[in-house]
Amino acid sequence: MPGKEMTTNPVVVTIENPSVEIDFSNSNTNSSFFSDKQKASSPKQFTWVLVIKAYRALYYLALGMKATFLSAKKRILLSEVSQEEEEEARTRGKLYRFIRAFLAISMVALVIEIVAHYKEWNLGLIHNPWEIMGLVQWSYMAWLSFRVDYAAPTLIMLSNLCIVLFMVQSIDRVVQCIGCFWIKCKGLKPELVGGEEEDASDVEDGSRFPMVLVQIPMCNEGEVYDQSIGAACELDWPKDRFLVQVLDDSDDENIQNLIRNEVWSWKQKGVNIIYRHRFLRTGYKAGNLKSAMACDYVKDYEFVTIFDADFQPSPDFLKRTVPHFKGNPELGLVQARWIFVNKDENLLTRLQNINLCFHFEVEQQVNGMYLNFFGFNGTAGVWRIKALEDSGGWLERTTVEDMDIAVRAHLNGWKFIFLNDVRALCELPESYMAYKKQQHRWHSGPMQLFRLCLPDILHSKMSMGKKFNLIFLFFLLRKLVLPFYSFTLFCVILPLTMFIPEAELPLWVVCYVPIFMSFLNILPSPKSFPFLIPYLLFENTMSVTKFNAMVSGLFQLGSSYEWVVTKKTGRASESDLVALGERESMNTGQEKLTRRLSESGLETLRKEKVEAVPVAKKQNMIYRKELALAFLLLTAAGRSLLSAHGMHFYFLLFQGLAFLAVGLDLIGEQIN
Repeated sequence: MPGKEMTTNPVVVTIENPSVEIDFSNSNTNSSFFSDKQKASSPKQFTWVLVIKAYRALYYLALGMKATFLSAKKRILLSEVSQEEEEEARTRGKLYRFIRAFLAISMVALVIEIVAHYKEWNLGLIHNPWEIMGLVQWSYMAWLSFRVDYAAPTLIMLSNLCIVLFMVQSIDRVVQCIGCFWIKCKGLKPELVGGEEEDASDVEDGSRFPMVLVQIPMCNEGEVYDQSIGAACELDWPKDRFLVQVLDDSDDENIQNLIRNEVWSWKQKGVNIIYRHRFLRTGYKAGNLKSAMACDYVKDYEFVTIFDADFQPSPDFLKRTVPHFKGNPELGLVQARWIFVNKDENLLTRLQNINLCFHFEVEQQVNGMYLNFFGFNGTAGVWRIKALEDSGGWLERTTVEDMDIAVRAHLNGWKFIFLNDVRALCELPESYMAYKKQQHRWHSGPMQLFRLCLPDILHSKMSMGKKFNLIFLFFLLRKLVLPFYSFTLFCVILPLTMFIPEAELPLWVVCYVPIFMSFLNILPSPKSFPFLIPYLLFENTMSVTKFNAMVSGLFQLGSSYEWVVTKKTGRASESDLVALGERESMNTGQEKLTRRLSESGLETLRKEKVEAVPVAKKQNMIYRKELALAFLLLTAAGRSLLSAHGMHFYFLLFQGLAFLAVGLDLIGEQIN
């Protein structure tokens, strides 16, 4: 029996224990059993998951790179030198030759640096010049000596200057943002003199409506003329108290006939509207406006409002702007804000929207609230005609006639206000060529004007504070310093420091401060936060165009006098405008825009335009200046990789790719 007990007990224990552990144990022991297995298998599973995700990421990245490469290859093979490209070639000049020379030297330097890196040449280990073997090594050692003694000190001095300018401009922008934040917190806005109730009763009395002249200058605006004319004719103002002037500079007879017919159709409906056409387009927009203001009947009008051909003011535009002039005889200009019907059309329009939202929300609003001065935007504004006449009227001496008249009016003591809640719909340029031409004019014109206005500013009777604001902040810091340091610091000095490490830029200059400033710029358009990094890279990419324009305007080069009408696409259809207007009204608490139909019939006009106006063949282009800078920055990125610079490498890499995308015209409107 004892033997049997000894033989059976182990069997019972052996059989029962597993059964107890597996089938009848509590939840704690069961979970611990499976957790051990899971712990054993989870590292392998996790590794496989990572491998699969990495494979998918690489697969989609390869597909994207392949598509980009094929697009770039097709763009290069099919590119032709059009008239616009020939004009671009004439304006490249010395800057383009400088970039090409810089690129060639950098590529040679990179090859030498690669050879030196792998052969481990070190100047500190060579004590006898006879130890140097070969011409390449001797050239490299001579370059190291020259770099330490001469190149590095000069580059450090230049980089310090640019860093100082960068920080001063950044401080100016931070101060403006603080001013905008204060306006938002306190709910500050321009108030009507005499109160809103008195003004509202005044508006209801038709006999007290002032006479308003509405001007629509245009030139070959075949895509959008009907929208601006229709919007101006439906302004909520007594028909006998305003006149619409359609100022047509078109040289296309088909477009002239279409505009003339549109004007005639509105005239048949009882609208006080006239059509004016100039045979000679002298003075461009300024000459057009000057010619219109010379008409005898203008003396009967007290105010003039200007709308470019793609602008669609809401019907209550005059009722919300003109009353601010009442009881304020020193007020010369009321400027409204722009909103864009095609801001989500492509990446280029999204990035433009960020810039212009900051311009209106921060720059214009802050300067208007605290200084009563800002640059007139050329459209969507109401002028007191007496202020225009007192300031000398429209002059044809620059390509920024709007800024010119604003500065002269400011010198004569007139005040401006900006209404951020009054908005006019308009259109952004969708192609990079159109945007580039626009930016060239916007950045060369102010430098032309600065040369012409500086003596008048110095001899004016304004206070020293206003002179300081006009000269150092308005012109020098925001119009000259900004494009200068953007191009010099990030497109010239930063690549150079990769080959001259003694002058390496600190990380906060390359990364932290630019990202913070881009963050501030994007605050007025919070939906654009996903485009923070593309915006930063694109702004640096545009610095070459802005720098070139600034130099041509400052030294009065031939390209500074070019005026190219920004091309419109006519995407602002009636339904698009109403839908966007209603969305903006809901966001701002305004009343919805009333729906309106073009009096001549939109469908009929679309057909007429297709039949009558020949459509010019469009194509994407290649921009050699941007491509040269792309290869320069990528070359510098290769040198940075040898030195393991980290963040400098990534910045140069992505900035070079941004230049490459712009140079191949892969941003903006894509034409099949």
